[in-house]
Amino acid sequence: QVQLVESGGGLVHPGGSLRLSCAVSGSIFSINDMGWFRQAPGKERELVAGITSGGDTNYAHSVKGRFTISRDNAKNTVYLQMINLKPEDTAVYYCHANIRADSRWPSNDYWGQGTQVTVSS
Repeated sequence: QVQLVESGGGLVHPGGSLRLSCAVSGSIFSINDMGWFRQAPGKERELVAGITSGGDTNYAHSVKGRFTISRDNAKNTVYLQMINLKPEDTAVYYCHANIRADSRWPSNDYWGQGTQVTVSS
């Protein structure tokens, strides 16, 4: 069974930094795109950053220059380095991955359980 386990959230002051990690476990044939989404109270879930299996990245306009997404394919792990955090970055952050569990099956989308990031003085 495929699972995505996130870590690294917490409380940080404005201007501070955090690094989120998301490790994929279980029986996996291949991992395609990976990414981070976030959802603030009363708002819809939005894409923060994405990365392809080849390493191409894309970012939400609001985080460009402050957040960096990366992945370690050997460890089946995706990271989100966040610097210069702002109160408006406060949200639950979710890891996403498009995974093919078996070569005979099509790929499916999987989500982590979410990790809270709070930016407050």
